[in-house]
Amino acid sequence: MAKKDPQNQSDPIIISSDAHHVSTEDISELALKVIKRLREAEFDAYLVGGGVRDLLLGKKPKDFDVRGHHKDADDEAAVHGVVRDGMIVRDNVYGTMCEDAWRRDFTVNALYFCPQKNTLLDYTGGFSDLQSRILRMIGDPEQRYMEDPVRMLRAARFAAKLDFTLHPETEAPLTKLATRLNAVPPARLFEEVLKLFLSGHAEKTFEFLLRYQLFEPLFPYTYPFLQDPSSVAYQLVLKGLRNTDARVAAGKPVTPAFLFAVMLWPAMQDFAAKHQHKGMNEMHAYQVSATEIFTLQAGAVSVPKRFSIQAKEIWLLQPKLTHRIRKRVFPLLENPRFRAAYDFMLLRAEAGESDLQALCEWWTAIQEQPKPVQLAMVQELQPHHGRKRRPRKPRHRKTSTH
Repeated sequence: MAKKDPQNQSDPIIISSDAHHVSTEDISELALKVIKRLREAEFDAYLVGGGVRDLLLGKKPKDFDVRGHHKDADDEAAVHGVVRDGMIVRDNVYGTMCEDAWRRDFTVNALYFCPQKNTLLDYTGGFSDLQSRILRMIGDPEQRYMEDPVRMLRAARFAAKLDFTLHPETEAPLTKLATRLNAVPPARLFEEVLKLFLSGHAEKTFEFLLRYQLFEPLFPYTYPFLQDPSSVAYQLVLKGLRNTDARVAAGKPVTPAFLFAVMLWPAMQDFAAKHQHKGMNEMHAYQVSATEIFTLQAGAVSVPKRFSIQAKEIWLLQPKLTHRIRKRVFPLLENPRFRAAYDFMLLRAEAGESDLQALCEWWTAIQEQPKPVQLAMVQELQPHHGRKRRPRKPRHRKTSTH
């Protein structure tokens, strides 16, 4: 369905209550209070954006956008507020509701709901797209992607989150314009990466990003290792994201540190192998490579130091878990990063890294045993790691000649 130009569509389609199932009972009390106050101040007040979209899809919104336009003011006077987590954030906006609608990104995010009349206002055809489960960019997609390349990531994220099909015109420019993400500030892309992968739809989002070549600008040093879906690197990322989705669904915490540890492990491991080939010992190779990969990654997505440090700690515990030195076992179990490092090793084994299954079983078992059994298990290990040192030859003192 062709969309009208916003200048020629000042009047919205009004969708009555018998055509939708949104009820004020599904709207937060705080959002309704904000609307009531705006009404008392002579504003026409509406809910708009993702909150309305989610209500129409039978989902529980995390926040509500509230827009008010003063009845007696000219078309330039309006207020816009966001009700989120019990807080109200308000700022001034300008323009008519029609102009506000056409400034938004996708048609399904540009629907307005009036709680008093229980009606929807649709300026862009979003209600029809929502019913057809189509994600359509408002305006000319190529132009809007060029204006802000992050919109391409939003397209992938919403398509995955909502399980919608990208409209052909919305989909067509993605691959061609993917490299424009290289011009986005790395700090901004960090926030976008968290939205992409820590919101509960990471696995499907990952598939969208690969399909439209949007992954490589975000993780340029990981991408070369993901060409074969059966490879250990690909499976590590896929299973890591799948586990993240499961944790989000179960209400468990997820951390950017673990996400970046998973995403950058294939490149870090490759760097470390090259250093070891040149004669560097394993731990030193890990330390150097961890610093190298985060330094390089900062050119694409800038990871705050507090998260990169945690990811490095997860990596640097991997050799210690692998070698199981007798005197290190109990300090490792008490290490604050042990649980994350242990989970990471389980993930590596699940992805197909060789010779890790027995080690995972041992570390799982020792956590479940009482202290006497733990001590017995530890005593069975070798006391040291690496080659045994040759005994020194006895040193003979030179006899004094005077």
